[in-house]
Order: sequence, then C-alpha cells, then structure tokens
Amino acid sequence: MSVLDPLSHALAALVASFHSTLTALGADPATGLTWTLSVVAVVMTVRLALLPLVVHGVRSAHAAARARPQLADLSHRYRNRADLESIRRLREERRAIAAEHGQSRLGCLPMLLQVPVWIALYHLLSQVAAGTSVGAMTPALVASLGAATFLGVPLADRGYVGLGPAHLAVTAGLALLAAGLAFVTQRYVVAPNTVTDGLPQAVATAQHLVPLASAVSLLVAGSVVPLALLVYWACSGAWTLAQSAVITRWFPTPGTPAAARAALRAG
Repeated sequence: MSVLDPLSHALAALVASFHSTLTALGADPATGLTWTLSVVAVVMTVRLALLPLVVHGVRSAHAAARARPQLADLSHRYRNRADLESIRRLREERRAIAAEHGQSRLGCLPMLLQVPVWIALYHLLSQVAAGTSVGAMTPALVASLGAATFLGVPLADRGYVGLGPAHLAVTAGLALLAAGLAFVTQRYVVAPNTVTDGLPQAVATAQHLVPLASAVSLLVAGSVVPLALLVYWACSGAWTLAQSAVITRWFPTPGTPAAARAALRAG
C-alpha cells in the first residue's frame, strides 16, 4: 500500500463521478469524448481546489522579493562574524525583516503540498490505462476507459508507434502541445516574473535551461505514457499557462522584468 493511495482513491472517485454525471446528462459512457471530458473536469477541479496554495505562493514570492535587499545588506554587515552574539543578532534581525514584510515561516511548503496530488493523479491514470482498478474506478469503468478512443486512438495506448500515421499524429501532436505549453509558460511567462539578481551564475544558467528541459522531458515521456496522460498533461499545461499569465501581468513579483513592465503600463 502506498502513502498516495488515499489521494489516488479520492481522485478515482472524482473521475468516476464526473463520468457518471456526463452519462446522466446524455453522454455516451463508452466514448472517448466522455472519458476525455471526465479527465479534463478532474484537472480543472483539482486546480481550482489548489488555488489557495497558489495565492499563498504568490504572496510569499512578493514578500521575499521585498525583503531581499534588506537581507542582502544584513548579510553584508554580518559577513565574517562567527561569534555567538553576532549569530544571535543576525537571526533576530532576519526574523524582524521577515515579519516586517509578512514572510511566512512555512516558506514554499504549501506549494510543495501540490506535488503529491499530481503524482497521485499521474499514477491513477497510469494504473487505469494499464487495466488496474483503483477505488471507485471499478473493473467495468477501467475496461470502458481502456476501450475508449481519442481521435481514433485508444486512451490506454502508449507511445508514438502504434496503429499507423493517425496514431503517430495524435500522440505526437498531444505531446508537442504539452511540451510547447510548458516551454512557453517557463520561457515567456514565468522567467520574466522571477528574480535572478544576486543568484550564482550556475543557478541563473540552470534557470535558463528549465524551459527547454521541461519541453524535452514531456516529449520523451510521451513515447511511453498512455494517451490519457497526454490529455491530462495538455489540459494541465493550458491551465498553468493561463494562471501564470494572470499572475505575471496583474500580480508580478517586485524587482522582476514583469514588474517593470507593469509599472510602465500603469505610468
């Protein structure tokens, strides 16, 4: 039994519930469209539920950016001081600065709480596509999803090579869409809203490689994961792009290029 099983069962209940709801509204329970919409509905529901953590993350980033100049000056003043009294005063002044700017003691922990949810959803879709029942996703529902198709390609099929050119076009198209969304989000939306001043050169270089690495990893993963997961990744990527664009335009982090552009628009 995995520690993620409770999350996987909760997400399985969501998938089954949305499938039942769409069926009750007149949708064909066996079609790929119904199952695709069920997966999309689960992604949107989870993302809406996680919005409070996103808001907390934005506020934490703003607080950290406002505090950064003072913390840098503090580190400069206390550099080369290793006596216990100096260490004590340094900690006290850091706490005072954090309190002044409203920095949370939890740091990025609330944002990290999202990770188990996405891992659980990944494993759920992988298991169901492999024919394994999970919680409310009974053997009958699993068999139904396994037989359903998206643009003619079974949702349970894996990889780029399968039923011919149409199979390749659908799977590669979804993988390229997910990869493109990830690249655009990281390169043109997230990066301009990220503070890089004062970062070590190695860290700054690594940040420049994140967009490409994200896109390549999705393209590689697309060769082994079921089509249902590619649908999930594309839907989630579209949400992430829209959410990040809203944050960058209307709630930019102080000290970033995005904040400078916002100031120009306001002025």
